[in-house]
Amino acid sequence: MKRLIISAIALTLVSFVSAEASTSKISSFVEFVVQDKVSVRPEDLPQPIKTTLASDVYAGWDITEAFIITKEDKTQYFEISLKKGSETTKINLDKDGRKVE
Repeated sequence: MKRLIISAIALTLVSFVSAEASTSKISSFVEFVVQDKVSVRPEDLPQPIKTTLASDVYAGWDITEAFIITKEDKTQYFEISLKKGSETTKINLDKDGRKVE
């Protein structure tokens, strides 16, 4: 009888430890999104982007910063910060000068 009670207690303790170990594995999963961001001089932007920025839509806006962003899937786009007076905005354009989200 004594062995039976000790075995039951030992089995219960082992099941608690096992349940705790399996929950900690699930909660420790974290996903990271990797993007590479490299500064680009405005004069070094591709010509299609310069053409887009010279259009009437962006008339009067000056480039304050430009970056090329490489996403995890190796696709790239340009993040361009613009300023017009006290207004500022950021736009994302692909290498062909088209807007991307």
